[in-house]
Amino acid sequence: MLLEVFLVLGTVIIYFLLSKKKEETLPFKEGWWGRGQKPDTEEDTTIWPFKVETTEEELSDLFRRLDQARFTEPLENSCFHYGTNSAYLRKVVSYWKNQFNWKKQVEVLNKYPQFKTKIQGIDIHFVHVKPPHLPEGQSAKPLLMVHGWPGSFYEFYKIIPLLTDPASHGLSDEHVFEVICPSIPGYGFSEAPHKKDFNSVSAASIFYELMLRLGFKEFYAQGGDWGWLICTNLAQIAPNHMKGLHLNLASVTKMGFIHLLSILLGRYLPGLFGFQDEDVRRMFPFLKKGLYRILLESGYAHIQATKPDTVGCGLNDSPVGLAAYILEKFSTWTDLEFCNLEDGGLGRKFDLDDLLTNIMIYWVSGSIVSSMRFYKENLQKGIGTQKHERLTVQVPTGIASFPNEVMHTPQAWAQKKYTNIVSFHFMPRGGHFAALEEPELLAEDILQFVGKVEKEQLWRKK
Repeated sequence: MLLEVFLVLGTVIIYFLLSKKKEETLPFKEGWWGRGQKPDTEEDTTIWPFKVETTEEELSDLFRRLDQARFTEPLENSCFHYGTNSAYLRKVVSYWKNQFNWKKQVEVLNKYPQFKTKIQGIDIHFVHVKPPHLPEGQSAKPLLMVHGWPGSFYEFYKIIPLLTDPASHGLSDEHVFEVICPSIPGYGFSEAPHKKDFNSVSAASIFYELMLRLGFKEFYAQGGDWGWLICTNLAQIAPNHMKGLHLNLASVTKMGFIHLLSILLGRYLPGLFGFQDEDVRRMFPFLKKGLYRILLESGYAHIQATKPDTVGCGLNDSPVGLAAYILEKFSTWTDLEFCNLEDGGLGRKFDLDDLLTNIMIYWVSGSIVSSMRFYKENLQKGIGTQKHERLTVQVPTGIASFPNEVMHTPQAWAQKKYTNIVSFHFMPRGGHFAALEEPELLAEDILQFVGKVEKEQLWRKK
């Protein structure tokens, strides 16, 4: 009898071991996003240098449009509650015309090596910065950094030197990076897709191909905003190539019963749901800090996820309209309380030259419409309906949670999606545009995360 029991137990154990599903990965999305039909010939894999250039004709056209701008008077004492305050906008436009030096900013943009290469039919632009020197016996670690909307590759210009030359900036040089910052297709100087359905998985597949083309078989990835989702998808596509994933935004799109229960009871029983005190402070009361906040701050996303071309055409034709649209996001997403200030608090966290440089990247490239279409391509099928939303991420993950991010995701929620979180830190200050606003804090968090992964060789334990 005992022998029969052991045989049955052994059979059951063997069955479960053999039938255990292999961790599912996200399929690489092979596409053709160029004009017309895909040619029969092999795609040219050449990588060529690129520099930002501008002409006198472009600048003359810009200044003409700025001179002819029509402003609407703001409501009294409205500050930024109705969006960008036009009284402040007049000051921005005056500075833009009379003091902002775009040619000087072009030199700033070109201080880091930039390149282009054609992938899946479209030209992909990227910044590629190698360390100026390496400590003896070290090699640089490839780090892919992906921006979002309404940002650009320029968001990373302040953090790049902290990662490629940390010792010169008072940081540990135990880990030094070789940084690759691509422009999402349809953003900045990356060519826009010419066909529908280019979503985050498409972008992740292209960036995976880019990293392989650059010769990187193993690499780290970092992102916020759309960069969060693109890098997450890349971790799902190529988990054996990504050593670690670092995020400064980690949204959860698939909500279950426990999530809903934690919203109702988490304020009163935080320990039951794995919430820390800081989670409670940032999330509750949820009606105010969750639901109302989503309703107040997601109007733009609804427009861009449904009819992006309609409003986009106006923004592409008016530099003042474009500035108003983008500046409001840099105000609100940096600190929601900035809506109570006449200048939207923009001068407290950012240099106006940096803000206008980002706007100019959209203007000179004519990319605002194609950048907004990315919302429709990702959201038109509904939230929670796509395969990548159902799959977990096994890659070692680090999350820097900034206090002024529009929506807070507690680690207890994030770890349902990212099952291998090795670092989760509540950052002391900062908002959505972390790399531009708080480059030192973000760099320090990336360095400590990579330190943990490398010390314990966590990528080998996936």
